[in-house]
Amino acid sequence: MLTQLLKAKIHNATVTFTDVNYHGSITIDSDLLRATGLLPNEAVIVADAENGNRFTTYVIPGEPGSGKIGVNGAAARLTQVGNRVIIMAFVYATPQEIAGHHARVVIVDKSNRAVETVDHPSNLEEAAVH
Repeated sequence: MLTQLLKAKIHNATVTFTDVNYHGSITIDSDLLRATGLLPNEAVIVADAENGNRFTTYVIPGEPGSGKIGVNGAAARLTQVGNRVIIMAFVYATPQEIAGHHARVVIVDKSNRAVETVDHPSNLEEAAVH
């Protein structure tokens, strides 16, 4: 049996551009990709904190240090420049993999620079119970 778990999340990123004429995807500053472990072409879910829209797309790397978060293609109609978004990727894990799995959450500032990184364990023995 496989369990779907959060792999990585970029929290509170600000959309810096949209391009409805591009053939699809979300452009993410490569520094943020490295910080989260997200990969080029990886599927992600994007949740717009301003309007509640959610959509699935795939990652393309942006210029390192640019702070770019660009929503392309049809999804560009679901957000706008200045909106805050949450970008999430998930993995399927076996019970053995769950024991050592940690989700990486990168919290960014208004310039899309990482200000905090948190690794959340996926097993109850390591996780803080609230």
